[in-house]
Amino acid sequence: MKMLRLLLWVGLMCVSAGGRAAAMVTCVTEENRPVNFWENGKVTGFSTEVVEAVLKEIDVQADFQIMPWARAYATALHKENVLIFSIMRIPEREHLFKWVGVVSPPDGSYLYALRGRNLKLDKLDDALRYNIATINGDAREQYLESKGFVKGRQLHGNAQPKTNYDKLKLGRVDLWAMSEIVATDIVRRDGGDPSQMLVRALQLTELGSGGSYMAFGPKTDDLLVERFRKGLEAIKANGTFTALQKKWFQPGG
Repeated sequence: MKMLRLLLWVGLMCVSAGGRAAAMVTCVTEENRPVNFWENGKVTGFSTEVVEAVLKEIDVQADFQIMPWARAYATALHKENVLIFSIMRIPEREHLFKWVGVVSPPDGSYLYALRGRNLKLDKLDDALRYNIATINGDAREQYLESKGFVKGRQLHGNAQPKTNYDKLKLGRVDLWAMSEIVATDIVRRDGGDPSQMLVRALQLTELGSGGSYMAFGPKTDDLLVERFRKGLEAIKANGTFTALQKKWFQPGG
């Protein structure tokens, strides 16, 4: 009888462990070419393909979803087994998420102005007298708010980066808070030359120039987070990450 109970207990533990291993992960992100975006009925982009490579490496199934950044952020923060990418790692977020690793190339954050405006900022406080387009809930908006900028006064949030560029061109805002990779891609897809359309009015140096991360919220089990960390380390070691970077940022190279 004791042996039967032991076998039943072991069986239940195996089923439980297998259930955890097979848990479906939800991957959430925003429309942010060329690192993550919706095209031809699916989520794609450099960082998306990095995450897909990690999933394949560790044999985990996942569902990818594109949504406004503020909703993606809240979903990852409050739900279990939700992976968010590409998310900037800033001090205000450090203890809110379980960080897996970098899934995008090095990138800088700037306050952009139209070249024709001849607008130059010597320091961040100089921007307080201007209207600035931001993405709702993203790191640049959060950073500016921490420096005394106010939503609805200096900061004008939207869900889509392209909308902010359009507002800049139309003169509805004076500055555009955006990453260099995304800003350059948007201007080019709009038919413009970034060097002729935009000027870097000010670099947001405190945000750094490293790549964005993938991360889980606090409700996700540490074992799953570590599994993803090891998977990311593996695809960087075996050359997959470098090959994807070449594919997306050095076409034909």
